[in-house]
Amino acid sequence: MNVSTSGLQLKTERRWLADAVELVSSMRFAISLLTLIAIASVIGTVLKQNEPMPNYVNQFGPFWFEVFNKLSLYTVYSAWWFLLIMAFLVVSTTLCIVRNTPKMLRDMRSWRENVREQSLRNFHHKMEWSSGRPIDALARELALRIGGHGYKSLTVPKENGVLIAAKHGAANKWGYILAHSAIVIICIGGLLDSDLPIRFQQWFHGKTPFAGSGVISEIPEQHRLGTGNPTFRANTFIPEGSTSTTAMIPQQAGVLVQELPFSIHLKKFIIEHYSTGMPKLFASEVVVRDSETGKTFEATIKVNEPLIYKGIAVYQSSFDDGGSKLKLAAYPMTGAQATPFPLAGEVGGTTPLGKDSQGEYTVEWSGFRPFNVENLAEGGQDVRAVDPDKSFNERFTAGLDKQLGSAAKNPNNKDLKNVGPSVQYKLRDKTGQAREYHNYMQPVQLEGNYVFLTGMRETPNEPFRYLRIPADDNDTVQEWMRLRAALGDPGLLDIAARRYAQRAMPATRPGVDALREQLQQSARRGLEIFAGNGKEAGYVAVSKFLEQVPQAEQQKAAEVFMKILNGTMWELWQAAREKAGLKPVSAEDKQERFLQLAINALSDASFYGAPVYLQLQEFEEVKASVLQVTRSPGKNVVYLGCLLLVLGVFAMFYIRERRLWIWLKPDANGTHALMAMSTQRKTLDFEKEFEVLKAQLKQSV
Repeated sequence: MNVSTSGLQLKTERRWLADAVELVSSMRFAISLLTLIAIASVIGTVLKQNEPMPNYVNQFGPFWFEVFNKLSLYTVYSAWWFLLIMAFLVVSTTLCIVRNTPKMLRDMRSWRENVREQSLRNFHHKMEWSSGRPIDALARELALRIGGHGYKSLTVPKENGVLIAAKHGAANKWGYILAHSAIVIICIGGLLDSDLPIRFQQWFHGKTPFAGSGVISEIPEQHRLGTGNPTFRANTFIPEGSTSTTAMIPQQAGVLVQELPFSIHLKKFIIEHYSTGMPKLFASEVVVRDSETGKTFEATIKVNEPLIYKGIAVYQSSFDDGGSKLKLAAYPMTGAQATPFPLAGEVGGTTPLGKDSQGEYTVEWSGFRPFNVENLAEGGQDVRAVDPDKSFNERFTAGLDKQLGSAAKNPNNKDLKNVGPSVQYKLRDKTGQAREYHNYMQPVQLEGNYVFLTGMRETPNEPFRYLRIPADDNDTVQEWMRLRAALGDPGLLDIAARRYAQRAMPATRPGVDALREQLQQSARRGLEIFAGNGKEAGYVAVSKFLEQVPQAEQQKAAEVFMKILNGTMWELWQAAREKAGLKPVSAEDKQERFLQLAINALSDASFYGAPVYLQLQEFEEVKASVLQVTRSPGKNVVYLGCLLLVLGVFAMFYIRERRLWIWLKPDANGTHALMAMSTQRKTLDFEKEFEVLKAQLKQSV
């Protein structure tokens, strides 16, 4: 009883194992795995991989950030579940190869000479004929004829006859073997180039990402990977004249420092441009020194022309600023002061603002570009155009979006120009909150007017919104800054309102003085509304004020308000110039256009959110090269897999296996012949070949 029970249990276990192997090696299981890999690849393509974690928090919010992080969607291709799917695919395909390859090899070698005559008669493609020639002579002639068509044949004696078994294209089976083997080889190559070796070092050797800041040479050992690390993909940042012996491997929680078996010294970074200003070539002239032997040699690393040494490939990835020296003028954006103060900084460093800002802000210099290629295509209506179908508030609010829009107005038009240098920085307050700014050094012509562009964004995943400060006759921002400061000077506001009222009502007839006084007060009040109360300013404040007017009278009230505002702003500008000891400007179209642009910019400046505007004055550029350093032992393995895949697909699609049998036996007329032919895929070529063979074999009659 116990013996029979044990035997039954053993059979059950074997059956379960056989069923498991059958499932894992089945076509449906492999297709399911490929489907999962395709879905994961779509996610990895749509969702940017290996971005800083704060970017994902800003994009998805805290809740979904945690959900996606638990699923490792930010590092799909190195996620444990993706590698597990790849491993299962390797196992599934390997089992499939192991199970089917022996049968295929046997079938390739087999002549299938055990076929019966009656089976041949059931074939769709068959032919019978009689010949007066002897069996042996006819068999030799038929073998020669089908051999002329590339068939290999075997003549087998049968009872009362002879069977000629022939085959052509048996190598078609190699297509299946090579294609499936290629999948396994490519997956193994991919796993070799994955971060599994790095993970093993983190799991078993205590390696952890470094999340702090400081000098690379002082980073502790637990954050470093040795030169024996079998695979990695890292980046190294080298300013001109500097040397690097390490590269950084980005991780979710920081970086790992990868030691290199050689040092890279950047002699010079070369960049060439097209006539439009677009870069056409960038390359690094480097000196490489072997850390073990001391051997040195020079090399030039270009895009798609990497340096390969000791199994490590060094690619030209990109370029950046290496710590350029900047000198700027800081113009106050609040209060009644317009005089700038000097400010200096270095890209990658920080600079505290001076006493004019009470030391509450720190400038973090994040980037400098000596050239900027922008799309400056003309087009589009003026941002202050009047739409009769929109309310006053809607028109002015819509105008703000266009005034604080992208520097490239219309992406469909291609008017690419180099607009000169720009500086990018973050302005961080004492609470740690920061906004990012992007300022161009030179004025840019937009819609026929020269303006200084200064962009602002509150989070890194937002595009920059640009404030457009009109350039004065000297191509500076001083006149606009003078007008901005005048808005914060109560004395100048009184002078501007009084002068406007006197110019609007110069007559001295009875009752005019009272009306002039009312107009002066209205003009003064209009300037105060436009200047803002600390919360809202510009056209937004004006629209809020006009909402108090009955709907039917808003349009007329808006026109009157804007007429008074424009006139008072003109007088305010003249008063500010007079206070600065400058001559008044004449009322020409050019000056009136400047004033209109200045008013628009003053309205939009309430959204700028910075106590100062930093204008680049001088710079000393220091270039830096960003090199990608990789060790990819699986690369050649993947190349081999791709070659086998091409050969396999070619064999499966372009090599057709055909089988042919001719059964010869004696009859009253001499010899009776029965020919049958088969193939895996019935095509027009096969039908034509069958007809050609029929015609040639009948000649043997």
